[in-house]
Amino acid sequence: MPTGVALREVRAQLFAAADRVLRRDGPSGLTSRAVTAEAGCAKGVLHRHFADFDAFLAEYVLDRVNRMDDQAAALREAAGTGTVADNLTDALIAVFGSVAVAIVALITFRDELRARLRETWPAGVPVLTEAVEMIRDYLEAERGLDRVAGDPDGLAPTLIGSAHLLFADRTGPAPDRAAVHGMVTSVLGLGSA
Repeated sequence: MPTGVALREVRAQLFAAADRVLRRDGPSGLTSRAVTAEAGCAKGVLHRHFADFDAFLAEYVLDRVNRMDDQAAALREAAGTGTVADNLTDALIAVFGSVAVAIVALITFRDELRARLRETWPAGVPVLTEAVEMIRDYLEAERGLDRVAGDPDGLAPTLIGSAHLLFADRTGPAPDRAAVHGMVTSVLGLGSA
C-alpha cells in the first residue's frame, strides 16, 4: 500500500474488505489478517489506524449503521406513494440484503465487540435497532396519512424480527421478494394485499 494515503481512504478500504470477508466467511472468518489480506495491505495498516481489532470492528459496525441514513430518508419520502406493503418489502430486502445479517452474527459472536459498542450504543444490536427506528418512522408517517392502522412501536420490531428470521441463514439462498412481501402483509394484517 502506498504511503500517504488519507485515513478516510484506508478506513473505507478496510471496511469494504470487512464486508467481503464477513459475507464470504462469516464472523469466525473475520480476523485482522483476513481483512488486511482482502484489502491488499499489510496487517500493520489496520493497527496504525485503530487501537486494536475490536476497535476496528466497533467503528466498522457504526459506519455500516450510519449508511442506513439515506435509506431511512428515502423510505420516509415514500410515505403516501405506492403501497405500504411494497415500500416495506423493498426496505426490508435492502436492509437484510446488505451485510446486516452478518453484522448481527458478528456482534453476537464477539463479546468484546458488544462491550465496545455499548460505550456508544446503549441498547440493542446497532443494525437492528436502527432498522426498527427507520421502519417505525415510516409507519408513523403512513399512519398520519391513514394508510396504516396498527401501532408503529409494535409493528416495526415485529417486521424487523420477522425479516431477520427470513434472512438469517447466510449460507442458504435469500428469500425471494414474494416471501418477504407475504410476511409484511401478514404482520400488517393486510391478508394478501
